Amino acid sequence: MTSTAIATVMEMLESLPENVQGQVVEHLREYIEDLQDELQWEIAFKKTQPQLAAAAQRAKQEVAQGLAQPMDYDQL
Repeated sequence: MTSTAIATVMEMLESLPENVQGQVVEHLREYIEDLQDELQWEIAFKKTQPQLAAAAQRAKQEVAQGLAQPMDYDQL
């Protein structure tokens, strides 16, 4: 975010009553934390993408070779 955008947000916040400012800040904090969590998941997923693709390929081969068995959900 540019410093101009930050300044605009600050001006908007300062125009609000103090109790509302606190509420807005808390919402922003939660929103930013959620965004950071999503970014971490994305990074982790991208790192494991090759392994996931390889596992899917192995599973397809096992199914084609008749080595796969239906999942028994009662044994989970």
